[in-house]
Amino acid sequence: MTEIDRGRLAALAGFATTAVLLVLTVVAFLNDALDSFGWQGGEYAYSFIWIALGSAVAGLVVKVTAPAPWRSAGTGMVLAGTVGVVVVITLVIVFMWALSNLSV
Repeated sequence: MTEIDRGRLAALAGFATTAVLLVLTVVAFLNDALDSFGWQGGEYAYSFIWIALGSAVAGLVVKVTAPAPWRSAGTGMVLAGTVGVVVVITLVIVFMWALSNLSV
């Protein structure tokens, strides 16, 4: 396996790890999976935000400190974390727009 293939595989692994955690958080929210622990919508939202931000920060650390093939994993983590943050920002904007345009 060449260095380029290892880098691509590591980037995919970094992206997929974060993406799976974010998707599992949404699925848990939709199914009330952690209701027995007292979780409601806010806890799921906070965990989604923390996973997204934590992935972006951890990805930067991995990208700077890790050896060659794992730097790409950091890039994948940063990309997935950034996508998660953009999703959160978009949802907040849509929510605020909906609240300001509701006619009661």
